Formats: sequence, C-alpha cells, structure tokens
Amino acid sequence: MLADRTLEIERNGEQIIVEIKSFISRSPMREFETALGQYIIYRTLLKAVLPQTKIYLGIGGGIYESFFQQKSISMVLEEAKIRLIVVDLKKEEILKWIN
Repeated sequence: MLADRTLEIERNGEQIIVEIKSFISRSPMREFETALGQYIIYRTLLKAVLPQTKIYLGIGGGIYESFFQQKSISMVLEEAKIRLIVVDLKKEEILKWIN
C-alpha cells in the first residue's frame, strides 16, 4: 500500500515527483493543511533546483471522493495551483490526473 512517501516517475517524457499522502487520521482537514504546506515548500524548492520537474500530490480515491470534492477544498486547490494524482491505494494504480 502506498502511504506517505515520495515517488519519482516519468510521464510523456516529463520528470514528475509525486508526494503520496494517506489521509488516515481522524482529521482530514489537519492532514490537508500539512500536505498543502509540504507541497508548496517542495514545489518552491524544486523550482530552484529542478525547474522542469512537476510535483503532484497523490491521494487515495476514497479521500478524493469524500473530502477533496468539497467546494471549499476545490477552491483552495485551484487557488494554490495544486496538481493531484488520485490513486487506488490497494492496487497501486493511478485513477486520475488533475492539473
């Protein structure tokens, strides 16, 4: 099972880093706040050392449906320009890319 780790992958010739977050605690909002802060820090630092590399936040399909589809969360993601990869954590396969 993929949980709270970083993966380096290549997609269509582009180098991509995926920060996988499990969102298993009782407070998805607290985990979202932490994940959002980490994502922004990583993205900023990557821009300095690997400007061509894109970073994505990887999340499970369940938390995507139950939490990330909320209007307020969608607004934050859009404003912060967060890229998402929705993953089936059991099968370890990508369900959706969201730019």
